[in-house]
Amino acid sequence: MSTDSPVQVLVYPARWDDDAWRCLLLHRILGRGCFWQGVSGDAEWGETLDQAAPRELVEETRLRPIGLHCTDYSYAFALQQEWQPYYAPGTTEIAERVFLAIVEGQQPMISAAEHDDWCWCTYREALNLLRWPGNVRALQCCERILRRIGKDTTHAEGSWQLLDGAGAIGYH
Repeated sequence: MSTDSPVQVLVYPARWDDDAWRCLLLHRILGRGCFWQGVSGDAEWGETLDQAAPRELVEETRLRPIGLHCTDYSYAFALQQEWQPYYAPGTTEIAERVFLAIVEGQQPMISAAEHDDWCWCTYREALNLLRWPGNVRALQCCERILRRIGKDTTHAEGSWQLLDGAGAIGYH
């Protein structure tokens, strides 16, 4: 029986490193496409996207966000035939909502079942590694937000969900 939701989150974790923001990219193993991207995953049934984003980040990297921003960007892509058995019959595309997560200078711990490498990249380095147009546009959206806020997220415009180790504290 298919269990995956046709709605996913794409989270770009970012950290301030020396004099620039760096985004974390994960490399998918050969059996899962062999490409670089941010953290992505399905929203579980009954779970909101705001709940799915930090959960996926923690599950895939063990990094805990200190701030999470749901961007104004989402997109859809065609469901590839090889993944069809995981979704309900008739599902032809997957919608993806983009989030920006601020993390501190921790190193990720990845699962070898999904990823075989990771790297903290500058914006330009990340653009050169991304394959899919939706991922590129998502990163561009996140980079515009990071450029606006500089290195201090306490003065960020818009709604930032402030997080601690246990979950959401609130918005500002």
